[in-house]
Amino acid sequence: MLHSFTRNHNDLSTDAGFQFEFYCDCCGNGFKSTFRESSTYGKRKTSESVGRSAGFLSGLLGGKLGDLGRAVERGADVLRDKLADMSPEWRKEQEAAFDEAQEEVRPMFHKCPSCNKWVCNDCWNEEEGLCVECAPRESAYVAAARNRAMRRNIDELADSETVWHGKLETRTTICPNCGKPAGTGKFCNNCGAPLGTNTCPNCGAQVPLGVKFCGECGTKIETKNICPKCGTENPPGMKFCGECGSRL
Repeated sequence: MLHSFTRNHNDLSTDAGFQFEFYCDCCGNGFKSTFRESSTYGKRKTSESVGRSAGFLSGLLGGKLGDLGRAVERGADVLRDKLADMSPEWRKEQEAAFDEAQEEVRPMFHKCPSCNKWVCNDCWNEEEGLCVECAPRESAYVAAARNRAMRRNIDELADSETVWHGKLETRTTICPNCGKPAGTGKFCNNCGAPLGTNTCPNCGAQVPLGVKFCGECGTKIETKNICPKCGTENPPGMKFCGECGSRL
């Protein structure tokens, strides 16, 4: 059973050797120990080599020497299977290597006396003797607080700002010529009649285009939009003369 000084660690060991990684409880940064080769791995490689050599000789000589080669090869297979199942010898090596790895990596960590976390140098407040979660560094905390206040002020200002001045309503323009919804353009989508209004010269009321008399005072509406300055006839609905620019 491996007992680590920090609860966050990972065993990277294989049958060839041992290596471990230990992680900071705050930021999660990992620190790997030096790889240490397993002595049982060397023994296994030697046994496999002997087994292959004996097998080759048995193929050449046959007889009793062949039986001996097969016996040695079977022994290498047994040893290999034993290592695959992590032998007690390998386990002892692992425990010793784990203790050495902890001694190697421990100087890179600090134990916070407040929360009992093991943290790396980046997460350690040297002035306070605590981790940065228990005692944030003053400069970093002030900067973070200012940033939070700035975002809060911007959000509050944006919430009180009026960015649209329209009305929450939908209008449908009815064509005065065909009586159908005309769309949003300057001409009716159904019959092509011009849309808009004329201004009554007597009372100033807005009169739909195509209507001959004002609905407010009964004054006849001049359908021809004649410029009073140059006499040019302009399309209905224009507010300035297209020829000289005078107000119509």
